[in-house]
Amino acid sequence: MNNPDTRRPWHGVLVATALPLREDLGIDYDAYAAHCAWLIEEGCDAVVPNGSLGEYQTLTAEERASVVDAAVSAVGGDRVVPGVGAYGSAESRRWAQYAAEAGAKAVMLLPPNAYRADERAVRAHYAAVAEVGLPIIAYNNPHDTKVDLTPELLASLHADGLVQAVKEFSGDVRRAYRISELAPELDLLAGADDVLLELAVAGAKGWVAGYPNALPRATVELYRAATAGDLASALPLYRQLHPLLRWDSRTEFVQAIKLSMDLAGRRGGPCRPPRGPLEPDQAAAVRAATEKVLAAGLR
Repeated sequence: MNNPDTRRPWHGVLVATALPLREDLGIDYDAYAAHCAWLIEEGCDAVVPNGSLGEYQTLTAEERASVVDAAVSAVGGDRVVPGVGAYGSAESRRWAQYAAEAGAKAVMLLPPNAYRADERAVRAHYAAVAEVGLPIIAYNNPHDTKVDLTPELLASLHADGLVQAVKEFSGDVRRAYRISELAPELDLLAGADDVLLELAVAGAKGWVAGYPNALPRATVELYRAATAGDLASALPLYRQLHPLLRWDSRTEFVQAIKLSMDLAGRRGGPCRPPRGPLEPDQAAAVRAATEKVLAAGLR
């Protein structure tokens, strides 16, 4: 566990929060605030509103701001790390400024994601948002953005003071060691639930996680054991949870995690289009895996 005297806002278990929607697809802000508070009470370290799991791409500007406000009111700005990804650098910068004014101590930023940006554009993007003054967690998701923040590029961004941590979602756990060699002071965060153990062993300082939305106590226990090097405890728990954790790396991760939340007695609810319901076989697989871990007493 991190020393509280040296803990940075991105250390520990940061939950990429799902957004509870009503049947009319409006946001239930009260339910969202209660969910954020519950996650902290259950042992998570921070919440990340307006990430991909929070369906930020489908929100209006007013909704997106209100989601940040609800999270901050529920748990305090020091435990809120908003996602500030947007098509344009100016918009991302505005969202970073909003986060700063709301009391957040760091933000999470995708590279430009409207097109396959080259290195010059990526550097300009991070430099523009860094002008706000908040520490930036780079979010490397080359599968969706088609922009790969390679270890070499991350090291360069870090050397220039533009990023302080990286949420690594490439799926290639070997990168952890290359990042550590090139930028030893750049904090590595596990960015996909199904490589948490591998990246914890490699020295990850945090986990931007999806499945704590449904199973916070079990996933926090997994993270603490893994980062403490207690593989005797971590590995059996990882094996139990992995049939669910691997959904975090699939296109249907939002629907899957929300279904698990519903089954666990939390408010998941529907998704906004273009995300539709899971296919029947997918829903059956998620349901079976969730019910199995719940029956084993994992919460």
